Amino acid sequence: MIGLQHYLVVSAMLFVLSLAGIVVNRRNLILLLMCIELMLLAVNFNFIAFSRYLGDETGQVFVFFILTVAAAEAAIGLAILVVLFRNRRSIAVQELNTLKG
Repeated sequence: MIGLQHYLVVSAMLFVLSLAGIVVNRRNLILLLMCIELMLLAVNFNFIAFSRYLGDETGQVFVFFILTVAAAEAAIGLAILVVLFRNRRSIAVQELNTLKG
């Protein structure tokens, strides 16, 4: 039988994978956004696992809010990415430091 520990291990592996993707990848902005989404997925996985384990639906309600924020973040992030690509013809993260005011 699959217990709470199994879910927590899978969630921890997702979180570490996304954290490693953020640390290793310093060039591609799209991959950075995908790693952030994967990190939010790991947090959602924890919320659902604990909600199921405790028999309370509060964690599942939080997941809906997190998914809403993640969708808005992805839409705004991709819109900013398109504007940056149109202006700079590149989405390299190293070149974004020239946007500082």
